[in-house]
Amino acid sequence: MNYNYITSGTCSRSIEFEITDDGKIGNVVFNGGCHGNLQGIAALVKGMTPEEAISRLEGIDCRGKGTSCPDQFAKALRKALS
Repeated sequence: MNYNYITSGTCSRSIEFEITDDGKIGNVVFNGGCHGNLQGIAALVKGMTPEEAISRLEGIDCRGKGTSCPDQFAKALRKALS
């Protein structure tokens, strides 16, 4: 299943991602933000379960904003699972 999450409080504007039929994270694309870093995050989470990615990414802060692109992805995954 494919999802599109509109981010809040980050440089990236949205996150497009896939949860595969076997319950793993597939392709992830961050629109906007720090391209190299976000490509790295996308590559690292590919093949993880959403729960594992959430546990690793949730709560990461960027420059005192109270959130970050990884944290926003964790929020997107939580929403997708609900």
